[in-house]
Amino acid sequence: MVDILHRVGIKAPVSKVYAALSTVEGIAGWWTRDANGATQPGSHIDLRFHAPGGELMGGMNMEVLALEPDRHVHWRFVEGPDEWVGTDATFDLAQDGEFTIVRFGHRHWREAVEFTEHCSTKWATFLLSLRDLVETGRGRPAPNDVWIGNWH
Repeated sequence: MVDILHRVGIKAPVSKVYAALSTVEGIAGWWTRDANGATQPGSHIDLRFHAPGGELMGGMNMEVLALEPDRHVHWRFVEGPDEWVGTDATFDLAQDGEFTIVRFGHRHWREAVEFTEHCSTKWATFLLSLRDLVETGRGRPAPNDVWIGNWH
């Protein structure tokens, strides 16, 4: 198994970071504008990713496995790219002075492939979008996210 791991500090109270991770509105502010569903444990969130011109590039569905206010968010991908199905995304939060530290994992990839490398870079850009959303009120969700190559 392979995991993608990242750490980012966000200059904001942990409650603001948790809100951006644990609500559909929050997710739409940093990851993709096309986010729908419910965020209670056991519920599902549908995500669609569009190019700036509007064409659909892909999507996924994830189950919310756990929410621990101001501490932890856990999702499992149940539909989407083959490499993602059955993988988990986790966000562990901790306040450290004026920063909230986000320790992110996209866990349980079956193997490391080129798509894993691409997704690791994309996760980094989206975590910086999360930081920008919480710190400034303006993230860079798809379709206005950072392009990193021919796969977007």
